[in-house]
Amino acid sequence: MATIEPYESALDAIPGAHPYPRSSRYHDAEIGVHTLPDGTEVRYTKRRLLPPLPEGHGGGGDETSDTLPHTVSDGERPDLLAQRYLGAPDQWWQIADANPVLDPHELTEEPGRTIEVPLPGGFPRAATLGTGPGARRG
Repeated sequence: MATIEPYESALDAIPGAHPYPRSSRYHDAEIGVHTLPDGTEVRYTKRRLLPPLPEGHGGGGDETSDTLPHTVSDGERPDLLAQRYLGAPDQWWQIADANPVLDPHELTEEPGRTIEVPLPGGFPRAATLGTGPGARRG
């Protein structure tokens, strides 16, 4: 009878295969291999480094910005904002990446704070303002 290999081992044989789904923040992260003294190879995800935020980041006010400003209300959470603006609660990390925070809970812990929300798909701000899933009407 054939032995069933774990998911990660099966991916090793496929060029370009990745253990993370496309929706994961680690999808594009490089996979490293550490060899233990006994010769066993251990795969790991290398650090995901972010480019520095633009100077003065936090306004999101011009027409070329790739983010929208959002004023935090009491009771909001990063996953709820991701569902509202990006259509998927597991994409909260995109909002965290667009703001200078170490802990994603910092995004919504202070009502009245203005945070940046990235536009889905990188569409120009002018084309989506007031029409996206997070647009407020009325």
